[in-house]
Amino acid sequence: MDAVTLRNRLVVATSIWRESVREPLPRMEPGKPADQVQQFEIALVERMMAGATPENAREVADRTWDLVHDRPDADPVKARVTVLHEELARRTHLGD
Repeated sequence: MDAVTLRNRLVVATSIWRESVREPLPRMEPGKPADQVQQFEIALVERMMAGATPENAREVADRTWDLVHDRPDADPVKARVTVLHEELARRTHLGD
């Protein structure tokens, strides 16, 4: 993954974290930058899902999809978002 794409992913995820989670950013473990960004994105998605309610489920779905919509289906973060969207739909009124 090139540096520009990686930086853009980090900027998007950081913005969503600050707007949605409203807590300090999590500490990243040492490692490859691409792995760090992916771990951060997954932590973001999991955190948003944990706070999902029937009232904000659509917003959570939209925000998490904003993170991954242009990625290939094999992307691990997109795969996780897809699973969580299915779970949101089962637990909430997204289908209404």
